Amino acid sequence: MRHQGKITTWKDDKGFGFITPNGGGEPVFVHVSSLANRQRRPEGDELVSYELATDAKGRLQAKAVVFVGERAVAPAAPGRSSLPPLFAAGFVGWLGVMAWLGRLPLAVLALYAAASLVAFLAYGHDKSAAVRDARRVPERTLHLFALLGGWPGALVAQRLFRHKSSKASFQTTYWITVVLNCAALAWLLSPHGAQTLQAVLAAI
Repeated sequence: MRHQGKITTWKDDKGFGFITPNGGGEPVFVHVSSLANRQRRPEGDELVSYELATDAKGRLQAKAVVFVGERAVAPAAPGRSSLPPLFAAGFVGWLGVMAWLGRLPLAVLALYAAASLVAFLAYGHDKSAAVRDARRVPERTLHLFALLGGWPGALVAQRLFRHKSSKASFQTTYWITVVLNCAALAWLLSPHGAQTLQAVLAAI
């Protein structure tokens, strides 16, 4: 049985909100993963239809939530495409080969490894904070880690934790940081960039 109501509260940074049923009643919790249309993020006051369920603690929870006026479709499984993980794995493998051939300083490889680890841990902390309603890691900080070379670790964390992977605006900025980072690396591999990098490493 489907019900109708209005999303009267929505916290986009945490990915959840509450639906007030038509005719009144107890507010119903709704999580972003329950939205049939993952490409559209609620802003508040949207009319929706939904199925009622309860969580492990017996609290009301909305499932299969559809915006009124849109056709109900099954949500795509998050992270179904294997292209981004394959791209990240290929990139890391390529870094290792370039370092082994002496075309890339080991310091650059170490930077990517360290930045990826920090980014992975930051995503894990932010996911935990979102669940506990605690202080979050700012999105600009997550993007900075990606820009500095931690984007492979960030991508793994997005898929593993299912965190920030369905927010279109975040994903757009994330992939911009990936492009900028790869462009910077390509410059470092050019003759002029290589000379600059060697001079910087020699001065450290």
